[in-house]
Amino acid sequence: MHKAGFVNIVGNPNVGKSTLMNSLVGERISIITSKAQTTRHRIMGIVNTDDMQIVYSDTPGVLVPNYKLQESMLNFSQSALVDADILLYVTDVVETPTKNQSFLDKVAKEAVPVLVVINKVDLLQGQEPLEKLVEEWRHLLPKAEVIPVSAQYKFNLDYLLKRIQELLPPSPPFFDKDALTDKPARFFVTEIIREKILLTYDKEIPYACEVVVEQFKEEEGRIHIMAVIYVERDSQKGIVIGKGGAALKKVGMLARKDIEAFFDKKVFLELYVKVEKDWRSRENKLKGFGYMPE
Repeated sequence: MHKAGFVNIVGNPNVGKSTLMNSLVGERISIITSKAQTTRHRIMGIVNTDDMQIVYSDTPGVLVPNYKLQESMLNFSQSALVDADILLYVTDVVETPTKNQSFLDKVAKEAVPVLVVINKVDLLQGQEPLEKLVEEWRHLLPKAEVIPVSAQYKFNLDYLLKRIQELLPPSPPFFDKDALTDKPARFFVTEIIREKILLTYDKEIPYACEVVVEQFKEEEGRIHIMAVIYVERDSQKGIVIGKGGAALKKVGMLARKDIEAFFDKKVFLELYVKVEKDWRSRENKLKGFGYMPE
């Protein structure tokens, strides 16, 4: 009997959803930074065995949207409630459990199995605070099973995986058995570049940036990539480029190393910066960038 299902990962920003997804998949599918709202899309990571296929979905952190891009991000998170076979609600030992009550209320109504994953337990001193937190979550989501983990240090992930495998429904596979993700190669290039932007710039700059791969030319032994970083204002363009082009050069160097590791090929990367005024609030631009259906 073959088992297969969608295991959707939801929760507030910065609780470690992407770290958890990468640990469960065993590959670096989602980008990770310490900044909130690092994940903008719904990204699938697929794990295959002879008798099982687990389709994990990483989603953006749930937040109250301030502009159209964040509305699209929230839609990705809410869509994960609709098609889940198993729902992983990820929290951590730092955030207040009732931080986002309206989303929690939706999770409480889920008919599918819900696993509350309390991440970052390595930050706690002793057993007592953890027991208190587990009780609090049992009270908030009585139908859910509460599992403490540390995604970073892989603590208790073997038990979490065991429960996921037990709860998977009987089903044929949804994707080819050699598939790792539902996203094309270009998507991972944009995500790696965006990760380096998040790590290089401060304040609002990374959130005002979008990356589009204009050219992806694969030849024997090497890949030629040309990508554009879109910003919302001329002043942001100047900051992204930096004095004498130093900041953009740094982003390109860091991104190229990771892209080469990802594809195991030599990469020639060209980066350009263009202004697309207020793109985060413009529906036609969000459609073009893949955040909304055409």
